[in-house]
Amino acid sequence: MELTIFDAAGKDTGKKATLRDEVFGIEPNDHAIYLDVKQYLANQRQGTHKSKQRNEIAGSTRKLKRQKGTGGARAGSILSPVFVGGGRVFGPVPRDYSFKLNKKLKQLARRSALTYKAKGELIKVVEDLKIDAPKTKTFLAIAASLQLTGKKVLLVVPETDRNISLSVRNIHGVKVVQAANVNTYDVMNAGTLLLAESSVNVINELLA
Repeated sequence: MELTIFDAAGKDTGKKATLRDEVFGIEPNDHAIYLDVKQYLANQRQGTHKSKQRNEIAGSTRKLKRQKGTGGARAGSILSPVFVGGGRVFGPVPRDYSFKLNKKLKQLARRSALTYKAKGELIKVVEDLKIDAPKTKTFLAIAASLQLTGKKVLLVVPETDRNISLSVRNIHGVKVVQAANVNTYDVMNAGTLLLAESSVNVINELLA
C-alpha cells in the first residue's frame, strides 16, 4: 500500500510512503487486540488499594454484651464487620494486575490494529515535522492544514522531539508517541494515525 506524503501546509509533496502488507495488510485478529489492550490497561493500574480487616482496626476487643438472654444476635467486639467502624470482610489488598503476553501475540495485535486503520483510510503521512519552538498554535495550524482539527490524533514520530511534545501536550485528543513504542491501545483509541515520514520505515522494520 502506498500513501501520499503531505507537507506541514497540507500540500502533496509528490512523494509516496510504502506501507508493507505484512504490517498494514494482514487478516486482523480481534482476540489478539483484546488481549493486548487488556494487558496495557492492567499495567496502568497501581494496585495500591487497601482496606483494613478486623485484625487491623484499632479498638477494644471487649465483648459488648452477654452471649444469651438479650433477645438479639450474639456480638463479640466492636471490631466486628457488622458494626460501623468495624473491619471490612474480604476487602481489597495491594496487588499487581500485570500479566505476561508472548511477543509474537503482541506483534500480531499491533499489526491487526494498524491494518484496521489502513483499511479505514485513517492513516495520513506527513513529512518529518520540525518545530523551532514549543508553541501549541504552531501544531494547531499544521493539524488544520491536514484537516485534523477536533479529531483524536496519534502522532507517530521517529524519535523524541521536545518541541513537538510540548506543542501537543495541551491539545485534547492528540498524543505523540515514538515509532518504536507504538502500542495497540493507542492505535485503536485514535481516530486518525498521523505518521511522520521517517517513522513509517521504523514501523515496517519493527513489525514485519
